[in-house]
Amino acid sequence: MQKIYLSPPHLTGEEGKYFEEVLASGWIAPMGTFIDEFENQISQKIGAKHTLATNSGTSALHLALCCADIRAGDYVLVSSFSFVASANPILYQNAIPIFVDSDEKSWNICPISLEKALINCQQKQIFPKALVLTHLYGQAADMDAVMKIVEKYNLILIEDAAESLGCTWDNQFVGTFGKYGFFSFNGNKIITTSAGGMLVLPNENQRKKALFLATQAKDDAPHYQHSEIGYNYRMSNVLAAMGVAQMKFLDKKIQKKKEIFNFYQQNLSKNIVFMPELEKSKGNRWLTCVLFQNFEQREKIRQVLNQHNIESRPLWKPLHLQPLFSKNLYFGENISEKLFEKGLCLPSGTQINYHELEIIIQLINQNC
Repeated sequence: MQKIYLSPPHLTGEEGKYFEEVLASGWIAPMGTFIDEFENQISQKIGAKHTLATNSGTSALHLALCCADIRAGDYVLVSSFSFVASANPILYQNAIPIFVDSDEKSWNICPISLEKALINCQQKQIFPKALVLTHLYGQAADMDAVMKIVEKYNLILIEDAAESLGCTWDNQFVGTFGKYGFFSFNGNKIITTSAGGMLVLPNENQRKKALFLATQAKDDAPHYQHSEIGYNYRMSNVLAAMGVAQMKFLDKKIQKKKEIFNFYQQNLSKNIVFMPELEKSKGNRWLTCVLFQNFEQREKIRQVLNQHNIESRPLWKPLHLQPLFSKNLYFGENISEKLFEKGLCLPSGTQINYHELEIIIQLINQNC
């Protein structure tokens, strides 16, 4: 059987037309009309006034930290149940991540653990400057509770919405609650530019600063002069053209993701637990994520699927368990550890067909 991937890129057929336009124009560098158009499309979709296209979600987060003036020795709170790219840019700044657990209600950051972390930090004379909050697997965190804590402790909120384009909380798009937000367009995301990201910023001055840093921090001079550290973080016009093509189909892809989730939910064994969603969250169901009874059952299912050429993946290994962060502070009740032990992401690509879904479901039901 042809391999069924977890979340492969889904090209729309429109990309080639736009690539031809880019090549004909000669504007293939990180400058051109498609970059402007892609930024405008994302801005209009999520209701943001200021966006900046980058070459990855990771670089967008790094720029956000730079614009937020996160420096060496600063402390930054981070969702532990996330990909390592949610924390690596903090290390780029020689700042110090502090990890916060998830809750069972959403699998996203636990507001109770978040406030406990802040209280404990204050007792230790540690004063975190920012919070990098992940909206996990395309679903919103409890933004009502989080925003109260952010305001109470005067934190700079940076939303990691890498997986969550099109997701809303109480009808407001994620990525627009914090001072900064960002999305990823990596090959496995709901829309893709093969590699790329988008930074959401609070005003034009911050956008100018981010653009300055993203284009090697070149001073205003006729020659190449540099007074600050800069980066090569801008998206190319070629990849932006791909993004413009992909955006035409974003809503259809979200609808397909939801149909896939619903089909799994209706047909898998009732002993299997699906990722819950809070009442005010309207997610994009980027990946269908489930929990089995224990680690052994999860591994059995993963291996059975793999033997049949079907890709699946354990849920994120919590960052506080990663060797890279073994000495960092962590606050929580080990909820994310339990989710990691029992959880699996199932194939959720928007090109998957119902025959393939039925095969996956049958294999899972037969073995759990």
